[in-house]
Amino acid sequence: MKSKKKTRSQKAWGFLKFQIVLILLVIAAVAYYYAGGYAAKISHMRSEAVSLVARSSEETFRQSQTSIAYDANGEVLSVLKGEKDVYYISYEDIPIYIKQAIVSTEDKRFYKHQGIDYRGVLRAVVAAVQEGEPTQGGSTITQQLARTIFLSNERTWERKVEEMYIAVELEKKYSKEEILEYYLNNVYFANGYYGIEAASQGYFGTDVRHLSLSQMIYLCAIPNNPTLYDPKVNPDKTAARRDRILKTMLDEKVISEASYQMALNESVATVETAKVRNDYAETYTYYCATRALMEQEGFKFRTVFDDEAQEKEYEKSYDQAYKECNARLFTGGYRIYTSIDLKAQEQLQAAVDKELASFTETNEEGIFALQGAAVCIDNTTGMVRAIVGGRKQDSEGYTLNRAFQSFRQPGSAIKPLIVYTPALERGYTPDTVVVDEPIEGGPENGDGSYAGAISLRQAVALSKNTVAWKIFDEITPSAGIAYLKAMGFSRLDPNDERLPASVGGFTIGVSPLEMAKAYAAIEHNGGYRNPTCIIKITDAEDNVIWQAEQTETVVYKENACREMTSMLQSVIAVGTGRGYALGDMPCAGKTGTTNDNKDGWFVGYTAYYTTSVWVGYDIPREVAGLGGGTYPGRIWHDFMLWMHRDKTPVDFVTPIAPYQPVTEEPEAA
Repeated sequence: MKSKKKTRSQKAWGFLKFQIVLILLVIAAVAYYYAGGYAAKISHMRSEAVSLVARSSEETFRQSQTSIAYDANGEVLSVLKGEKDVYYISYEDIPIYIKQAIVSTEDKRFYKHQGIDYRGVLRAVVAAVQEGEPTQGGSTITQQLARTIFLSNERTWERKVEEMYIAVELEKKYSKEEILEYYLNNVYFANGYYGIEAASQGYFGTDVRHLSLSQMIYLCAIPNNPTLYDPKVNPDKTAARRDRILKTMLDEKVISEASYQMALNESVATVETAKVRNDYAETYTYYCATRALMEQEGFKFRTVFDDEAQEKEYEKSYDQAYKECNARLFTGGYRIYTSIDLKAQEQLQAAVDKELASFTETNEEGIFALQGAAVCIDNTTGMVRAIVGGRKQDSEGYTLNRAFQSFRQPGSAIKPLIVYTPALERGYTPDTVVVDEPIEGGPENGDGSYAGAISLRQAVALSKNTVAWKIFDEITPSAGIAYLKAMGFSRLDPNDERLPASVGGFTIGVSPLEMAKAYAAIEHNGGYRNPTCIIKITDAEDNVIWQAEQTETVVYKENACREMTSMLQSVIAVGTGRGYALGDMPCAGKTGTTNDNKDGWFVGYTAYYTTSVWVGYDIPREVAGLGGGTYPGRIWHDFMLWMHRDKTPVDFVTPIAPYQPVTEEPEAA
């Protein structure tokens, strides 16, 4: 009896000593906590956590989303992503099995805790010992979300404490459904995929709602350890973890025995999704979409300046706005709808590549030395249908898009824009007699011959330089160049207002895109529309944030354009562009060749499309046999034949006949 009492007394004393030691340890810890400055540090962490969550909103969890651009037929043209590949989907669109699987494996007490699950931490440790590997996360879903959105992944006690504080604050502000939605849209699934929809698209090439149960759970196996369960590196381990998750779901009666067996027996294989790459269409789309966002923010575009200082100030503000909007383009989750037709794009690229295939010389970077560029505009809408900025070849990254980024001497292709159409507005007609003769200090004709008195139509068809020079002198260079300014040509220089511009002698030059849009204005009876390829831009929820409004500016007079078109038809029928007719389809066009055959152009149109083609070296040098009527003309012809293969011939509008004065009295009735 005494022995039992002694034993109980010893146990009581032992317990008391334990409590005393524990109290002393706590006192020591508290003293160390305050004396070491940790109290202030942790207090600051808590305040920062409260502030971070208070400032957050739904947009905080959508801050980096993948944008997608579509072609005119709804095909994916480009996928635009920054450092992450993210597609955001709402809670209602996330399959129930995925929600259940993630909660079951990552945070069983998700719907019970308030951000931190102390029992869950202990359970994760026990499970890791039993399974020999971490099968359950120690952090709650809310803690993982806090870490993903607000913190880094560094392993320090400070980060862990702040993560816990943020998790508690998140639970106060957002519902469980919202937290789970944010988590599933931001958690990492390896290989650059963030969020369940991005993972579904990346590994299976389809929306998550179209996946089988087995595929869904296969994806749910990844986030626990994206390196270990990377489907492209360790597919067997991913599948094994899928099986364990399925078993857990069966045990918890989330799925039936039949569903379990079917999913377990399904062999899951990821697909190799081909990377969407449409080099020149993509770079032009990015350019146009970025400018659309700039416009949406109120930026005012300019191409004409009073002085150099004003131009430099504009360029500075332009560069800043462009940089900001371009960065947002890749992370804003936009849906970009374009006028680009990928089939037409393919044909235009093929036409350029085929015609220049014999030129195999490359530069130090392995890029073809001789290049070509071309742009096709839809005359109905005024928007770009296809754009090729160079010859196609395998290369890392994007190459220069010469269609809108390179500026070259236009040769005689400029004449209709600054000489002949303006002259028609001032009383000239296609039948006006002009004199082709040598001019002291002026240009020679391309063939070195002079025809004397000829009609203006003949002068255009045969591309007579002397006639263009004299008429340009008559209407004045400043008046001629004013038409280009009105159409937003972006590399004009004050020195361009000189007579050499009449035959293509510019300080910097023009781009294929600019030539196409100007000729399109002539086809459109003088109505200029600034070309773009963006029809509209929406956010990820399909709200329109920018829509194209192709307003017209009258640049040329209507009848002058009709007469110009009539003369450009003669170029193809009997002039320097002969041989490039499109069968029964009425067409008009103009060749252009610069000195020493350094640049060759062909720009032409039908009632349907306007296409501009340039061929030359990036660093100008002579190209044997190059002229507007050779390589550029053949590229234009091949492509335009394809574009009109199923089109009904449409005549151009006949010019209004010039007024004929009455020379004799009419006969009496």
